[in-house]
Amino acid sequence: MPLLDWLLAPLSGAPTHEITPWASWHARLMVLGWGLLLPLGALMARFCKVMPSQGWPRRLDNPLWWHAHRVLQWSGVLAMTVGVVLAWRGAQGAAGLARLHAVAGWALCLAGWAQVAGALLRGSKGGPTDRQMRGDHYDMTRWRLFFERAHKGIGWLAVIASIGVIALGFVVADAPRWMPLALGAWWLALAGAFAALQRRGRCIDTYQAIWGPDPMHPGNRIPPVGWGVRRPFG
Repeated sequence: MPLLDWLLAPLSGAPTHEITPWASWHARLMVLGWGLLLPLGALMARFCKVMPSQGWPRRLDNPLWWHAHRVLQWSGVLAMTVGVVLAWRGAQGAAGLARLHAVAGWALCLAGWAQVAGALLRGSKGGPTDRQMRGDHYDMTRWRLFFERAHKGIGWLAVIASIGVIALGFVVADAPRWMPLALGAWWLALAGAFAALQRRGRCIDTYQAIWGPDPMHPGNRIPPVGWGVRRPFG
């Protein structure tokens, strides 16, 4: 089958595709982390804070998005970290495009680890659902505002940048053609889901999703943080 043969052939058109075991597992883990888990976790955090069947604002603080986001992001960073260890041990003396891929990959991984560190240092929650009313999130302190701007900005920039880094990795590894085509189709599906959910107004302000629209809550007196974030009331 000519089409199947074409899909299975390497990008360069070479007769065979040869890759070392460490590089093969490095690629799988990086695609799993940055191609699948981390983008899904980012979508969950942006669009699933209020579910259509939730009955908001009668029912507040839906924990589904938080648990899904945390599991997906931690799993993605774990896969990324194991992939980094494999590359660090096996890719000594890389040059040319491989060197560029390594430098870009390290920058991407630093961004991933910074996201985890920032989340751990995001401050206290506070509010009526916490043990104490005062908290960084409920009061929207300067630290919380900085965290939200940095976390959202770095996170989405890293997800977008990962497309280029993974694509470069496919070239370096001379991957079979079906791999970038399949991942490209997946990325297009994610972009379509992003556009559709954004158009439907599913990107709800985290603050109102948790505590509701009552102006007595201090965070409702300031603009929401981030591009395209919708505040149903206020």
